Amino acid sequence: MSRHAASTLAELNGITLAYDDSGGAGDLVVMVMGTGSPGRVWKANQTPALIGAGYRTVTFDNRGIAPSSECAEGFTLDDMVADTAALIEHLNAGPAHVIGTSLGGRITQELALARPELVRSASLLATYGRPTPLLAAHGAGERALYDQGIELPSEFAASITAHMNLSPHTLAEDRAARDWLDIIKFSPQTVTPGVRAQFGLHDGETDRLDAYRQITRPTLVVGFADDRTLPEFLAREVADAIPGAEYAVVQKAGHFGYLEQPDRVNELLLEFLARH
Repeated sequence: MSRHAASTLAELNGITLAYDDSGGAGDLVVMVMGTGSPGRVWKANQTPALIGAGYRTVTFDNRGIAPSSECAEGFTLDDMVADTAALIEHLNAGPAHVIGTSLGGRITQELALARPELVRSASLLATYGRPTPLLAAHGAGERALYDQGIELPSEFAASITAHMNLSPHTLAEDRAARDWLDIIKFSPQTVTPGVRAQFGLHDGETDRLDAYRQITRPTLVVGFADDRTLPEFLAREVADAIPGAEYAVVQKAGHFGYLEQPDRVNELLLEFLARH
């Protein structure tokens, strides 16, 4: 194990995994981020609330996101599930409350199915259990842009990112829209070979909803009412499939709902975790 910047590097599941551990004696919460994003995104809003409530939080960079191994040659969702399992085992403080968003939600629900002994509870934000024609088309477009070496003008890329990930209620306020566009423009998602490998996960996805009927861990599913990337009905389908799952919809929230409406998202998470 070694230190790299603010993260701890550990050799787990055959790769290097970078993680940040808040420490402390509280119950363990492991947080799984979505496609193309580093684990530090959770630190804007969720980890401070969880730490403040007494939890030990661990965020990490999924394979594909440096300084974790980029694995540009490609990998599977099962690999990412095994990475998360290996991290929980490495921490030796499980079972863990596991929180995931988007692709991280899918990883979390697959982990709860495959390794239930490691999961105390599962919280799934903006998740999905099956592909749709629109998701497939969007994913194919992302892969084609990278493979063909096409780089969109920064202003256009920022506008698309905002449109796909933010609520119309947010974008209807000119000041808020300008602020978000500036944030996105000046801190864009860089599509590295590792991120391209993450994009490849969406090629050939299958319907897993029936399999999720076998999940036994306490589960909270949160849909974002204005999510254009993974529409809210997809999260509802996952909640309907998992026996006993709780479901909540956050209003005025797009795919980045945990950033747009952090107080409500944190309230839902903390209330759920306190009961499990």
